[in-house]
Amino acid sequence: MVWERLSKELILPQIEARDSADIFEQAGGKLVSLGYCKDSYVEALKIREKDFPTGVDMGEVGVAIPHTDVSHVLKKGIAIATTKKPVTFVQMGTDDETVEVRVIFMLAVDEKGHLELLQAILGILQDPHVVEKLSNAQNPEEIINIIKEKEKSL
Repeated sequence: MVWERLSKELILPQIEARDSADIFEQAGGKLVSLGYCKDSYVEALKIREKDFPTGVDMGEVGVAIPHTDVSHVLKKGIAIATTKKPVTFVQMGTDDETVEVRVIFMLAVDEKGHLELLQAILGILQDPHVVEKLSNAQNPEEIINIIKEKEKSL
């Protein structure tokens, strides 16, 4: 279950962000400062995002699931950020189509099980009502509970 892997200290609701790089600095910086990732993690996110965009159009509210190579990760973790205003990301699988994102699941993963985790997260985010609730959540506990409730229904 995704919700069981979440830590309140890695959940950043309603942040102010100008662009994806700003989100990487804030959420990725939290993963670094709490010992989940190496200092190289944030820059690696920015570089990877240029080659492999992570924006996903989920309808009303877009999501992004940025991550990097395992060489930048010290231990597994998931940072979740939501933004007050949408931030433009390039859509996954394209070079130039954009999506307005308000929900970001930032992954610090190792080689074991990261595809399963990605599938589980996408399973949660395929429900537009869940994405909407996440985008409006005001605190970490609320975000964890929304995910927990959705996973119970899967």
